[in-house]
Amino acid sequence: MPLGMKEVTAVTEIADLLYGFLPGSGNSRTSFPLAANEAGVGEFWQPGSKLPSLVQLLSMTLEHRRNRFCPLINAIVRQSMTWRRGHNDPLKREEIEHLNTLLRGVSFRIPELSDESFLGMLPRRDPPPQKEKATPGKPTAAQLASLAGQLIEVSKLEPQPRGYAFEKFLRELFDAYGLAPRASFRLVGEQIDGSFSLDGETYLLEAKWKNDLSGITDLHAFSGKVQTKAKWARGLFISHTGFSDDGLTAFGKAPTSIICMDGFDLHETLTRQLPLGDVLAKKIRRAAETGGPFIRVRELF
Repeated sequence: MPLGMKEVTAVTEIADLLYGFLPGSGNSRTSFPLAANEAGVGEFWQPGSKLPSLVQLLSMTLEHRRNRFCPLINAIVRQSMTWRRGHNDPLKREEIEHLNTLLRGVSFRIPELSDESFLGMLPRRDPPPQKEKATPGKPTAAQLASLAGQLIEVSKLEPQPRGYAFEKFLRELFDAYGLAPRASFRLVGEQIDGSFSLDGETYLLEAKWKNDLSGITDLHAFSGKVQTKAKWARGLFISHTGFSDDGLTAFGKAPTSIICMDGFDLHETLTRQLPLGDVLAKKIRRAAETGGPFIRVRELF
């Protein structure tokens, strides 16, 4: 009896699902033609492209030997359990449950495949990984990886576009960690000025990206800028290329309220997924204890 449109659609959907259950040929123990022979409908399997051959096998069985359709499905499932297990991809409960749903489209229900004791033997699909949710002040691993990549890309630019790209990077960095960067972050010459908030304290920011190390003159200039503000003002000086040892030694002899970071500190913070607030807090404490404004992140964590 010719199949109706509803059954034709159901057969196509069943064939799509069963496609990965077995190979179409080339196997002496488990394959669609072997399952068809086991069910007594081997003549309906025509060698060729697997999906059209599978659609024909199911359709011809339904049309001409309907009473062999359930044995055919059972044979496919049994052989698939062996074949898939051998390929470290065991048949999953969800696949059989989906198959049971599709079988209703051709007016069949196979008790063996619906039995809970059988379904309980099958592993379930691994749940999809939970997408990490962004929370204010706590960037996701994906955000940190993106920022780390952005920092690397900035290093490849020429000086002028590099300065503006570094400005944009820093604004996004402080914003990702919830440190309320002022929109007035701006590039002036080789330096970036701005401010941010940490634990209720306001910090002035100065950032440089130039070819040489920042020395005593740069440190004194920024420290003086901070000292002309309110008494409670603090400062963060970021020099991507780093600071000269002589400059740090000389600067460390005078009282100051600034701390320092270099490009490697930024990279370590991002790639090790360290909270920026914790990094700065540890730098502040170490500066208070030692008088030194610059302690590397790798020494703090």
